[in-house]
Amino acid sequence: MPIDRRTFLGLSATLAALPAGSALAAAQAATVEAPMRRKIPGTREQLPVIGMGTADTFNVGRDSAERAPLTEVMAMLLQRIPNPVIDTAPSYGAAEAVTGDLLQSANALSKAFVATKISTSAANAMTQFTRSRMELHSDSVDLLQVHNLIDWRDNLKLVRQWKDQGKTRYVGITHYREDAHEELAKILRAEKLDFLQVNYSLGERNAEKVLLPLCEERGVAVLINRPFQDGRLFSAVRGKPVPDWAGEVDCTSWAQLFLKFIVSHPAVTAAIPATSKPKNMADNLGAAFGRMPDTRERARIAAALA
Repeated sequence: MPIDRRTFLGLSATLAALPAGSALAAAQAATVEAPMRRKIPGTREQLPVIGMGTADTFNVGRDSAERAPLTEVMAMLLQRIPNPVIDTAPSYGAAEAVTGDLLQSANALSKAFVATKISTSAANAMTQFTRSRMELHSDSVDLLQVHNLIDWRDNLKLVRQWKDQGKTRYVGITHYREDAHEELAKILRAEKLDFLQVNYSLGERNAEKVLLPLCEERGVAVLINRPFQDGRLFSAVRGKPVPDWAGEVDCTSWAQLFLKFIVSHPAVTAAIPATSKPKNMADNLGAAFGRMPDTRERARIAAALA
């Protein structure tokens, strides 16, 4: 049964303060309303609109003290968001290995939608993908993406072969810069893809012009990276209080406003903010719940940043 926003926020705050993996935390998480989901085009599968990236944040060693906050971040994500998107890559240092270890420790290898990437030439792709699956403790992944268009023609052929072999369920391409958007659009028009991962935020809105409408037209799911523009959005609102009207879209922080602006776009499947801080994870996850901004409210959020 749905709960009201006040109760939800109270439970969220309590959950964030509890030790990761505690029975009480899991029980409380189960009482919270379901997160908003979006369908993967052409399928019946739905994904929660807020997931997690691992660039920089999960590049740590094996020391338990280093991994402790990440263990809590992962536990909170899995408790609050059923089957979340977790995006990683072999080019993120130790992130793949840390992701795989934490999922395995949480007995959750099958409880997340795991996405990784090919970030090398096609000649070395098989070796890299074999290592990725070893690091992730899995024979297959949910989504395999050609990272930043590296050797994209040949790598796409390989990734499609691996999809046919059951080593990945979906195929995609990625980039994180606006100067790549024109080429991304050309590839989307020429190739049949399941996913596009691209940068989009209140500070980088170029994807709205062509890429997002094109993905809607072509039936391509969209993952959003750099949702906070590498933290620059927070610098832009430093010292500014969260607007009183944020409650109208069930937001209590700037992070939630920034994320809801993104995931309320009809072409967006999920945003994947990265963090190593449990407090920030709890905040980010709040954007998966409650009311979503309509067109007028999206414009209001954008104007608040100006």
